[in-house]
Order: sequence, then structure tokens, then C-alpha cells
Amino acid sequence: MKILIVGANGTIGKKVTASLADKHEIIKVGKNSGQYQVEISDAVSIEEMFKKSGKVDAIVCIAGDAKWDKFNNLSEEDFYIGIKSKLMGQVNLVRIGQNYINPGGSFTLTAGILADHPVDKTTSAAMVNGGIHSFVKAVALELENGLRINAVSADLVEDAKEKYEDYFPGHTPVPMDKVADGYKKSILGKVNGEIIKIVA
Repeated sequence: MKILIVGANGTIGKKVTASLADKHEIIKVGKNSGQYQVEISDAVSIEEMFKKSGKVDAIVCIAGDAKWDKFNNLSEEDFYIGIKSKLMGQVNLVRIGQNYINPGGSFTLTAGILADHPVDKTTSAAMVNGGIHSFVKAVALELENGLRINAVSADLVEDAKEKYEDYFPGHTPVPMDKVADGYKKSILGKVNGEIIKIVA
């Protein structure tokens, strides 16, 4: 299987890539690294990436930014960071990517625990994650050519514990192998329109 992974060199992306690389051809994509580069907040950049990659069997996104801050500190432009990057970036990967994915292929997007269990300073990020959940459920009804789509929604992951544990009091970090398995369930399985929730 030819699998394109946006965010392949990130904290989660590295684990997902490693878990698939022995049996599949992986195309690594990043903002500043990988075989190809893409700015997911820019639809033109996404189109150019797909023109270079050609047809693939699965498209995975483990990338996207959102502003973390107190609600009263967030400007309208701050909200647009997450909307343009993590939300519309992933929507556009599907919208444009459906023209570059083989029949029966799959999309796997990334949301997160904040859609269901937000914490302090995550109004924008939680809103974006919730939008991804709703998008996946709705667009799964309309994708053609046997295409599937799911989102992986993980709690705080082990490899990010040191950086983010103060934001997630009481959250038990999820083992990285378990997170990778969630992505493999979407990519290699048959589920469609699912929010694959990964908790410890």
C-alpha cells in the first residue's frame, strides 16, 4: 500500500510511520521536512504536493496548528489559526486529495481529546477538534469510489507528556504503540466515518 503521511516526522507521526514502514511504501510529508513539503493552511500548496506525489492508497494527516490561550486573550485572528490550519487544512486534504487517491482508499485525520474533554486554555483547539469530528461523520456519507474516512482522537500521548502534562492534570498518558494502532485501524481496517478514540 502507498501511504502519504502529512506530519510524518512529528511526535505521533514518527511512531505511525515506523509501525507501517516494514510492509508499506510511505511518502513522508512535512512543513519543512520529508520527501515533499506542504503548508496545509494553503490549498495551493496541498494541490502542488499531490501533483508531485501522484496517486496513493491512503492519506493520513497528523498535523495542524491551533492557538492555546485564555478565551479572553484570544482575538478573532487567533481563532483563525486553528480554523485555517488544523480544520480547513484537513478538510482540504480530503477535498483535493479525493482526486489523487485510488478507489477503495482511505483518509485518516487527527482530532484529539479536547473535543470531548477540553482543558484550560483550549477553547480554540477544542472547537477545531469538534469540527473535525463532525466533518468526518458527514463527509463519510458522501465520498465516492469506495473511499473511507476516519479521525483518530487521542488523549495526551506518552512522548508528549513532559511538554504538555501540566495542561492535562489527571490524564493518564497513552502508550505510543496504542496510538499507532489507532491509526492502523483506520488505514488498514474497514471502519468508516468513525472517531477512533484512544485513551489509556
